[in-house]
Amino acid sequence: MPDYDVVVVGAGNAALAAANSAKEAGAKKVLVLEKANRKERGGNTFFSGGLFRIAFDDPHQLKAMVPDAGDIIPGFYEDVLPYTKEDLWSDLLRVTHNKTDRELSTILIDNSFEAIKWAHEVGGIPMEPASTLSGIKVGNRIKWQKGAIIRAEHEGVGLSTNWFKTTEKNSIEIRYETAADDLIRDKKGAIQGVIIKGPDGLDEVTASAVVLGCGGFEANAQWRSQYLAPPWDHAKVRGTAHNQGDGLRMALAMGALPWGQWSGRHSTPISNEWPDFADRGRTDKSNRLSYPYGIMINRNGLRFCDEGEDVGLYTYAKYGGEILRQPGSLAWQIFDQKTIHLLEPRYSTSEPIQADTLEELVDLLDLDNKTQAIQTLKSFNEAACDEENFDPTLKDGLSTTNLTPNKTNWALRLDKPPFVAYSATGGITFTFGGLKVDENAQVIGTDWRPIPGLYCCGEMVGGLFHFNYPGGTGLVSGAVFGRIAGRSAATQSIQ
Repeated sequence: MPDYDVVVVGAGNAALAAANSAKEAGAKKVLVLEKANRKERGGNTFFSGGLFRIAFDDPHQLKAMVPDAGDIIPGFYEDVLPYTKEDLWSDLLRVTHNKTDRELSTILIDNSFEAIKWAHEVGGIPMEPASTLSGIKVGNRIKWQKGAIIRAEHEGVGLSTNWFKTTEKNSIEIRYETAADDLIRDKKGAIQGVIIKGPDGLDEVTASAVVLGCGGFEANAQWRSQYLAPPWDHAKVRGTAHNQGDGLRMALAMGALPWGQWSGRHSTPISNEWPDFADRGRTDKSNRLSYPYGIMINRNGLRFCDEGEDVGLYTYAKYGGEILRQPGSLAWQIFDQKTIHLLEPRYSTSEPIQADTLEELVDLLDLDNKTQAIQTLKSFNEAACDEENFDPTLKDGLSTTNLTPNKTNWALRLDKPPFVAYSATGGITFTFGGLKVDENAQVIGTDWRPIPGLYCCGEMVGGLFHFNYPGGTGLVSGAVFGRIAGRSAATQSIQ
């Protein structure tokens, strides 16, 4: 008899969804292996914004997760727009340049609402409207970006904390400071357990099924250099330092099929003042995503992207990389008083550089070509628009002319002092390359057959995201495929 029915490697959102799903599906003995100690537990989930992008036809369906939203935010159900499966498909296809794995995306989209409802009802995750992430206050009402409307209460900290509470309530064993070092398989190639490395050294744990949910390789500088290429080897890591690609290494050694964009990653503009690895005290508050309402210049004093291509939730995973590729991996986000009130609250975690004229501001910034920076700002203002028809809640078409690149929306002149600048660099969140799985979240081998006893979920699932990422889909993917993986693993274990 194996020691456990199901062993889950990892302890983030996807892994704990898998563990609780396995218990719900009938697995009696479930073990969670957490490489970190108790204080640093939770993987990348702890550092996330807790945002969920889900499909729904009627905003009143969200009452299943946020029953008091209409009382807390007057007009909530009237102001939120439906976000159908077709809408989510459109966004996912657009930002991934049609490269997303259609089979996996179908599973993700079709199960998005029910999986997050399940996380709320069975996983015990309290939820709330994501007003500071996807809402813009206009007068006394909030205008909502479509799709990403709700989040875990207290963001990633709350999401992680409550998953652990539910896991412990369901009598699921968690071993801290215990890493999975290798997989055990029999002569037929079936996975039978895990070799673990804990405080007392190496040991073996046998199981009927193993679920890998221990994240990508974003904290591994060598792998980043190998698969993502420079300058990603020196990117600041927005999440846990423990995601070194252990699960991927073990699975590939067992003949798992690599899948997805191994040169791709989720990144985001973050404050350049932050440390190389995420600060648990400040969690995700490093993000700098309000650039659509200003402009960005690099150390050479040049603009390098269309800040107004779309709202931040559709471009930040791409522009984090663009910033990292600039000289010194540094950019400055510049705003004036016409839009400063639109900056999301996370900007309050650092003090901006401020001046009464653009020339004085430039003089205070860390730039290699200040003359060019002043010319860039002058040229932008000459090509930009006045405030008439400015609408921060949707793409308003206010575009510059004859610039390279043009800013295609929200292109207001910078002419109302004082002017402020925030530093930004590219922070890496997770990697897109992973393993191929089937509809049961079972890992597929290089012989294109399922590997018996091996499942995976979360950031280890390859194929969903390429080039870019619609904000809020990562946690939903974790819940969807974690739920499926746990249920599938439990079904195998009790057969």
